[in-house]
Amino acid sequence: MISIQDEFNLSPLSVIYDLIVPKNNLLRQINDLVDFSFVFDELQSSYCHDNGRMAICPIRMFKYLLLKSIYKLSDVDVVERSQFDMSFKYFLNMTPEEDVINPSSLTKFRRGRLKDNQLMDLLISKTIEIALEKDVIKSRSIIVDSTHTNARYNHKTANQFLQEKSKAVRKAVYQLNPDFKEKFPTKPCSSDVEEELTYCRRVIEAVEQHSDYADIPVVKERLNVLKETIEDFTIELSYSNDKDARFGHKTADHSFFGYKTHIAMNEERLITAAIITTGNKNDGKHLQELVEKSKLTGVKVDTVIGDTAYSAKENIAYTKERQIELVSKLHPIISNGIRSNNEDFVFNKDAGTYSCKAGHLAKNIKREITGQNKRNPRTRYMFDVEKCKVCPFKKGCYKNGAKSKSFYVAQKSTEHQEQMVFQESDQFKKMARERYKIEAKNSELKQRHGYKKAIASGLFGMQIQGAATIFVVNLKRIIKLMNEK
Repeated sequence: MISIQDEFNLSPLSVIYDLIVPKNNLLRQINDLVDFSFVFDELQSSYCHDNGRMAICPIRMFKYLLLKSIYKLSDVDVVERSQFDMSFKYFLNMTPEEDVINPSSLTKFRRGRLKDNQLMDLLISKTIEIALEKDVIKSRSIIVDSTHTNARYNHKTANQFLQEKSKAVRKAVYQLNPDFKEKFPTKPCSSDVEEELTYCRRVIEAVEQHSDYADIPVVKERLNVLKETIEDFTIELSYSNDKDARFGHKTADHSFFGYKTHIAMNEERLITAAIITTGNKNDGKHLQELVEKSKLTGVKVDTVIGDTAYSAKENIAYTKERQIELVSKLHPIISNGIRSNNEDFVFNKDAGTYSCKAGHLAKNIKREITGQNKRNPRTRYMFDVEKCKVCPFKKGCYKNGAKSKSFYVAQKSTEHQEQMVFQESDQFKKMARERYKIEAKNSELKQRHGYKKAIASGLFGMQIQGAATIFVVNLKRIIKLMNEK
């Protein structure tokens, strides 16, 4: 069952909040700014209303997730801090003496209550609604870009990941007492995952038997991470090899394994739309969806600012049709070429070449001229067939025994003449200088809110993390803009 609303329980001790949680406290400001009843309205269909035990109010559970994003805490650590941090309890609408939830409830809430809800769009829309009510949005342009997030488990074997987390615990303890090594269990000699799990559990037991070490924050935080890793691994044995994550490339020499968040942001630095995909997806393909999502929130869009990834022919046509100025420099390859109708190959603007469905980059590029009169220039992108032979996506793409795998792009040098003229104008150059703002926003997401690495496995977990993080970042920005007025 679910309660109708999240109410403050009457308690004579609640007066403490007025004494120790100042008005300029971030959590108090967020509570004053946002009416969180919309969370209940959206999630109540995920609960039973007339049967079973009384569930914890979804508003409170959602606020726990926000606290995780604001302070970069694990499930265990955010619950523990909520036990003694009065600003946390105030934010959660708890009385000072009220007990906290069991950390496992957060996992159940994420997986059982948030599925099948367009949480990202809902939360962004809510923040933009608040910003419009507070009259802090004046601009009519958006800046688009993507930022990458490494998968939680990277591309490692289960043993490698478990070993990494148990090593972090041992290292923290050794810094306090180098002689503690004798109290740890013997490391397993085989590559059996079950033996590694048993070893990790024994490491936890060895540390927890000595509370003088286990209660020290640096050790306790790493213990909690190891516990969550064991729990996640027990629930889904493939977690150490994230099935949704893909390889993407920031440059020709630098790749990552994980996800991309495609972002639209206005000049007030509020994120107006976001789309989360696997790491191998092309940036430019999401421009139109980002613009439409931004419009649905109530934002007016006259100008779109982005890097060369967004200068594809279809994006130029789309913006021109809607009388939107596209401030995106043409790339010599993507702007002048027409590729064959194969969605499995996408242009990677950072690496300057095409990548296949598996995320592998073309290793060689060759310019060719075909046709009866040699008037049809094209570019040939050649892939490493050794990778193709073992690729899980080779069916329908690579024929067994083939000595080469190529992808062709036909060139047309006069395709974007109007855009070429526009990008040389003073107006284009002036607006292009605003693009740095989204780079700063990407840095804020990663450095201050833990968006550099996924906290859960799978695309769904990444979507939940992204929704909560962007919601928090937007609220912080709105509060700052209101204080500057």
